[in-house]
Amino acid sequence: MSRIGKMPVDIPSGVEVAINGNQITVKGPKGSLSRVLHKDMIIKKEDSKIIVERPSDEKNHRALHGLTRSLINNMVMGVVNGFEKRLALEGVGYRAAKQGDKLVLTVGYSHPVEFDPPEGIEFEVPAANRIVVKGIDKDLVGQIAANIRAVREPEPYKGKGIRYENEVVRRKEGKTGAK
Repeated sequence: MSRIGKMPVDIPSGVEVAINGNQITVKGPKGSLSRVLHKDMIIKKEDSKIIVERPSDEKNHRALHGLTRSLINNMVMGVVNGFEKRLALEGVGYRAAKQGDKLVLTVGYSHPVEFDPPEGIEFEVPAANRIVVKGIDKDLVGQIAANIRAVREPEPYKGKGIRYENEVVRRKEGKTGAK
């Protein structure tokens, strides 16, 4: 049995959950999220808990059991607390700025790179070399942060680039002089 899948998802006060077949909608203080889950998973709402069950012990049902429960839990956590990813810019002249809602990156190209936030995502720039991506949808926050990081991934020789704040970049030794 899936250890994650069999745990019920607690619904905090102030959060409304509507289950319509395999579609679940979660409304909370920060916003509303809706998602269509796999048709085989059995989702029930009992009192202030959501319970996910699987129809059989087939391999794909076992895999979907924990995934479905985690997706629902992330939706509930998102509408209550929200999610954020922090990025750091390393390198001489590398900086980020916010122009209106847009994020503008200067990372060594001949032109600045601009990002328009999709609906439900907001950018913060607490310092010129720090970026915070915030939102209620965990998948979307992670994807936007990965897209920003992909503009200039950290390179292993000098460590320049855009990285997650807690990411460790393994450094390589450069070439040695010919003797």
